Amino acid sequence: MTEIPSDLKYSREHEWVKVENDIVIVGITDYAQNSLHEITYVEINEVGTTLEANQECGLVESMKASSDIFTPLAGEIVEVNSKLEDSPELVNESPYGEGWMFKIKPSNLDADLAALMDSDAYREYIESL
Repeated sequence: MTEIPSDLKYSREHEWVKVENDIVIVGITDYAQNSLHEITYVEINEVGTTLEANQECGLVESMKASSDIFTPLAGEIVEVNSKLEDSPELVNESPYGEGWMFKIKPSNLDADLAALMDSDAYREYIESL
């Protein structure tokens, strides 16, 4: 069964967000990593990149497919998970933990969060796919 933590928010592109103080951690969901299977490569825009909500900001490749990553929130990338360079499989092993993708300093937090789904809405969304 797909893991969908209740303390996170979710996008239609299968990214999750977790707010920690004034920084937001972003990764891809358990559903997304399951769909991609064995992840072999992760690329995220550089620290300092300013993004609009829903803008493409990276790429995940697997044995099965390649998929763009979109930022669910507007803001500036302040950290990229460097562990994924050598160990992209962390996304498969721990999508909500060690496999996080990047951290962003949001520029429009409340409005962008309001546009995302809670865990119940995300579960309904993936069940409808």
